[in-house]
Amino acid sequence: MICNMILCGVGGQGVLSLAAIIAKASLSAHLNVRQSEVHGMSQRGGEVSSHLRIGDEEIVGDLVPSGTADLIISMEPMESLRYLNYLKPNGIVITASEPVKNISNYPDVNAVYAKIAEIPGSICLEAESLAEAAGSRRASNMVLIGAASSFLPLETDGLQNAIRETFASKGESIVETNLKAFDAGRRFQNPN
Repeated sequence: MICNMILCGVGGQGVLSLAAIIAKASLSAHLNVRQSEVHGMSQRGGEVSSHLRIGDEEIVGDLVPSGTADLIISMEPMESLRYLNYLKPNGIVITASEPVKNISNYPDVNAVYAKIAEIPGSICLEAESLAEAAGSRRASNMVLIGAASSFLPLETDGLQNAIRETFASKGESIVETNLKAFDAGRRFQNPN
């Protein structure tokens, strides 16, 4: 079993941290991991993406082949649409609803939401608001990991441990904020 993912957003949103945490949890679960990143013009708010492939069998190649992504996790709604050609027919899109209008011709946000809603099983959530309620808007990427956790071949404890390890050097309050944001995403996806 191989789980193919595209993680995307714009510079500064924490896309690469999101990829690193899922990869770290996968390695701790003794899964194979392959990752490729594109930074683009990230320092100017440009697109950032990561192809992430995890599984219990050999993975040949870092890039997710077109039409095979099980999951697109996006920090920005328009960015999720950029990668739809990678999504397999029954794949899932999980995206933050807050747009980053960093271009003058950003499309009508309601049209973007409508396109995402056409994808069966898509999830569009107010990640920044949930993260802010957990203690920091910057933890919106952890909200998305939480929302995606039920679709990942990983245990919740493994993801939480990867979050702890990733943020340990920043202090216990940062760790706790990120864990709260992760839990907020899980509760959004699984309210019971």
